[in-house]
Amino acid sequence: MRIGLYPGTFDPITLGHLDIIRRGATLVDRLVIGVAINRDKGPLFSLDERVAMVEAECATIAAETGTEIIAHPFENLLIDCARDVGASLIVRGLRAVADFEYEYQMVGMNRALDRSVETVFLMAEAQHQAIASKLVKEIARLDGDVSKFVTPAVRDALVNRLK
Repeated sequence: MRIGLYPGTFDPITLGHLDIIRRGATLVDRLVIGVAINRDKGPLFSLDERVAMVEAECATIAAETGTEIIAHPFENLLIDCARDVGASLIVRGLRAVADFEYEYQMVGMNRALDRSVETVFLMAEAQHQAIASKLVKEIARLDGDVSKFVTPAVRDALVNRLK
């Protein structure tokens, strides 16, 4: 069984994330969505809320692709998380050159830690390249319409959280 890991904070999960998840799911038999605890980022949503959002939003993708998709919270090194879930493949999404520079360094470090885990980059579809969770939260905080960037359920969660 080929297992992939797609890590992120997912605070909140966006249409860009879902695009990468949908496409990543076609590469593996099981796709683990590693929901990073990452206390340094000060997430808007709790870990349990982010895991629940990921599970809810990925259920349709799992059904459509026939790929098992599970959410897995983690706080350790990414490469250790990959080992914990049995992943031989890390899926990363790229939006812009700035993403590539950071990801390039990360791949080098991960390869130094464990050469058996490969990283695959998927370019976000053009309509999703500008989407960043940080910007979505800022737009929502300022009462802007985020419906182009997140699903209706996530939009509602954002609006309710920021009331």
